[in-house]
Amino acid sequence: MSYRVVQWSTGNVGKHAIAGIDANPELELVGCFVSNPEKAGKDVGQLAGLGRDLGVLATTDADELLALKPDCIVHTAWADTRLMEALGDLQRFLRAGINVVSSSPVFLQYPYGVADAMAEPVIEAAKAGGVSIFVNGVDPGFGNDQLPLVMTGVSERIEELRCYEILNYATYDQAEVLFDVMGFARPMDEVPFLLQPGVPTLAWGSVIAQLAAGLGLELERIEEWYERVPAPFDFEVDAGPVPEGSVAGLHFELRGIVDGKAVIVLEHVTRLHDDLAPEWPQPAGQGCYRVRITGEPMYTVDMQMLGTDGDHNTAGLKATAMRIVNAIPAVVAGEPGLLTALDLPLITGKGLVRT
Repeated sequence: MSYRVVQWSTGNVGKHAIAGIDANPELELVGCFVSNPEKAGKDVGQLAGLGRDLGVLATTDADELLALKPDCIVHTAWADTRLMEALGDLQRFLRAGINVVSSSPVFLQYPYGVADAMAEPVIEAAKAGGVSIFVNGVDPGFGNDQLPLVMTGVSERIEELRCYEILNYATYDQAEVLFDVMGFARPMDEVPFLLQPGVPTLAWGSVIAQLAAGLGLELERIEEWYERVPAPFDFEVDAGPVPEGSVAGLHFELRGIVDGKAVIVLEHVTRLHDDLAPEWPQPAGQGCYRVRITGEPMYTVDMQMLGTDGDHNTAGLKATAMRIVNAIPAVVAGEPGLLTALDLPLITGKGLVRT
């Protein structure tokens, strides 16, 4: 069976989603939305950097795409600074009777107990349209939902489940995320949006909540903690300059408290230069997602990432896109409403092997 798919955006994640749709024999790309008028009318294959035409032209006309009645929309549009607009878009798709897989807003990975009020209109829209929505990626997503839960299945006793992202973001060319949202290259005494009280929980609390649900735990609360280090000298990253003395390293944790103890922990170690904060956790390879289970037995699993271009951040963006693209058949077949990693069957690379 072939699923007719519309891609929504051609940015950092969207271009990889297009490549993934094209590579999957079960999927047919029938349309693509772009917000930039300069991209309208251009072939999607060229916009995605594939170096060849796919025979589908990008458009800024959302109504035209919804009229195609695709089986699924792959929504990878920016949502961090346009949250309500993104939620409105998702509700519109769902009420039109179109299934959705999306990389954002990330709290929809598992909003229960974290962002119920914000998720409810989306869930209602899905049920009204008789369709499903799955929001995921690699983080929040596979690296800290399915991967760790699979590992807990070979445990005898679990005392702490800790999930890490350990990455150098120097090659992540997204200035709005790095500088405006995360506060890199800004003064050390300036608290960025990401670190405002409650914001980390809105962004990643879904990870803690879903892991707790998967383990049958009742959370008492989620605690936030962070530390930062300055740049020891001026240097450049792909997104722009990082002045000496400005923020160049961020280390934060979300701690899920059960019986007064941190039982589920999400830990992020983000550097803009490999030499920063050597005492912080170090990655396996160029960058990794790590799962560490303290208990009986002790487990450490490193998911190293590397794109064929030699960049680990390319691999991370591609993993985010592939997580949702390859889930399309299961999402279309799912029950109407919001689906999570706890609801879907095992998603494999069916049809993707090339000999």
